[in-house]
Amino acid sequence: MSFTWPAMLLLLLVMPLCVGLYVRLQRRRRQLAARYGSLGFAPAAAGRPIGLRRHLPPALFLAGLSILIIALARPQTVVSLPRVEGTVILAFDVSGSMAADDMPPTRMEAAKAAARDFVERQPPSVQIGVVAFSDSGFAVQAPTSDQAAILASINRLAPVRGTSLANGILASLNAITASTDQTPRLYTNLTPAPPLTPTPVPAGTYTSAVIILLTDGENNERPDPLAAAQTAAERGVRIYTIGIGSAAGTILHVNGFTVHTQLNEALLQHISQLTDGAYYNAENQQDLRAIYDHLDPQLVIKPEKMEVTSIFAGASLLVLLIGGALSLRWFSRLP
Repeated sequence: MSFTWPAMLLLLLVMPLCVGLYVRLQRRRRQLAARYGSLGFAPAAAGRPIGLRRHLPPALFLAGLSILIIALARPQTVVSLPRVEGTVILAFDVSGSMAADDMPPTRMEAAKAAARDFVERQPPSVQIGVVAFSDSGFAVQAPTSDQAAILASINRLAPVRGTSLANGILASLNAITASTDQTPRLYTNLTPAPPLTPTPVPAGTYTSAVIILLTDGENNERPDPLAAAQTAAERGVRIYTIGIGSAAGTILHVNGFTVHTQLNEALLQHISQLTDGAYYNAENQQDLRAIYDHLDPQLVIKPEKMEVTSIFAGASLLVLLIGGALSLRWFSRLP
């Protein structure tokens, strides 16, 4: 257990002084009882021993004050809390064809708008990560429930080079794996040992994770996107493909070249079918919102640092109330 304000614990040093003061008052009371009893004013009091219950209410008051002082120090502890959560990876195609304007203002901006709407509607229990891919794939934002960080990473995206759907899928799978790996990363200047052969991931491992692939589907880079989709299917990760653009296509001018680009719906539908996902068109916002309904969340136990001030404060009030009630019942007064 740790404390936010540990200096408040110094007040506990007052408790022994309170105990000493109480003992002194009790001794003085016995002396007075014996003195006046010998004069005949309180004959019964002089020879009557003091019961233990006389000391119980003051003891409860001191215990309650001690617990209250601990509460003032704002104690914190690590608690393992169960919660239901799932992981969603937003994989953005940032290839040059995403600059086409057949979906106004551009395919890229339409994809970002659809993603922002999706993020803002998710509950805190959903961890959302962002992956960008063109001819390669890389994680822009690790899975998190911080919506501000997610939206900021989406806003930074811009179209660049060619398209490799497979790299986008594989980078998303790596982001999912990294989000569940709690192994600490430590820096060392030692020569690294030869890498071990990785252990195959059991089928259906990440059933609570999905990949939302926002792309125009024009794949022109290796490896094979269908093979990558099969890898996702074996791990239990469903891929929901979102088509950005029109099937008729448009003319795109890039670096002095004229390129015709169009939405490859057939490829995106095939990828989603392989992984038991679904294909959507970015123009249908209602369908995008329904993706979370297909997410199969899982119950996980995660240790979290939590402030337990309220527990100590409640306990102190309870002890003080019990002490006061006993004192009023037995002696018709407070200690």
